[in-house]
Amino acid sequence: MANKNVIGLLVTLLVFLCFLFIKPASGMDSSVKHGVSIRVIYSDNLVALREMPSESVDMIYVDPPFNTGRKQIRNRFHTCDSVRVEEDTYGYEDSFDDLVAFLKPRMYEAYRILKPHGSLFFHLDYREIHYCKVMLDQIFGRESFINEIIWAYDYGARSKKRWSAKHDNILWYAKDPNHYTFNYDDIDRIPYMAPDLVGPEKAARGKTPTDVWWHTIVSPNSKEKTGYATQKPRGIIDRIVKVHSNKGDLLMDFFAGSGTLGESAYVFGRSCILVDNNNDSIAVMKRRFAGIDVDWENCADVKVAEISEKKISTHKEDCPAASGFYQPVPQSGNQHGKQARSLKKYAVMQLDLL
Repeated sequence: MANKNVIGLLVTLLVFLCFLFIKPASGMDSSVKHGVSIRVIYSDNLVALREMPSESVDMIYVDPPFNTGRKQIRNRFHTCDSVRVEEDTYGYEDSFDDLVAFLKPRMYEAYRILKPHGSLFFHLDYREIHYCKVMLDQIFGRESFINEIIWAYDYGARSKKRWSAKHDNILWYAKDPNHYTFNYDDIDRIPYMAPDLVGPEKAARGKTPTDVWWHTIVSPNSKEKTGYATQKPRGIIDRIVKVHSNKGDLLMDFFAGSGTLGESAYVFGRSCILVDNNNDSIAVMKRRFAGIDVDWENCADVKVAEISEKKISTHKEDCPAASGFYQPVPQSGNQHGKQARSLKKYAVMQLDLL
């Protein structure tokens, strides 16, 4: 009987120790859960890049300033007792006498730190993209240019003096044009515009996108929005991350902004380095990555405003990103007519926005 009591005591002690030292898993646990890490550096990105080892990064996505000539800003408001109250505002000055001269040394560093099979995704718009294409051809070589992706959207005002500019340009360069990551099976599919012409099986499966990606911007009313002026939608970034990198890879964005690449990388099991020298950017990322074990470098003095937190959803099915693309659903039999009517309704909706 005494032995049984001793054993019972030991079991009780063991259970107590487990409870004391072993933390239960949670949806917002640290990056150890994924086996990945997020590192945020508050620094001039040229300084940070020069401290990076050569051939250490698998994929780089950058969304540099567009040189619009004005301050990029997004005002945030809430209503209190029928009074409109302004909250914090996140943005930056977006004006350069010579944007290419500013970017060139940074792109040379980007080429240096990319692994031999790595890719660069360079996101800009019509104002400077042609100048930057020539610059990147010089750095990577013209043969390393693989695609120009057009991200088309419809939100915002229309011009009465010219065709309204409603697209961004994303240049894809592979360091080795004969050896790069392109996960074809991970491409999300889009519906056929004429499903009756391809048969039920193909219509249900959908088709792969072209180099023109139709996707909404981050709406001011979106659950995804962080308040950062130039935040890019998860849907666009997710597609790049899934197709052009692998689990366990190291990604980098040295114009990090709101940190969308970091969120996407975390959700899909990649590590990520984010660099920015804008206080607002760091503040947004601190709130966005709340609950995540992030390595913050030089960020201690950046304060986060006390407003509602926008946190990462660690489950892919919980992320709002996919809602921006028009997605097909499996169809069979006479369901094609319904899909065609749905597509027509969608097209009319888009035309109404023009």
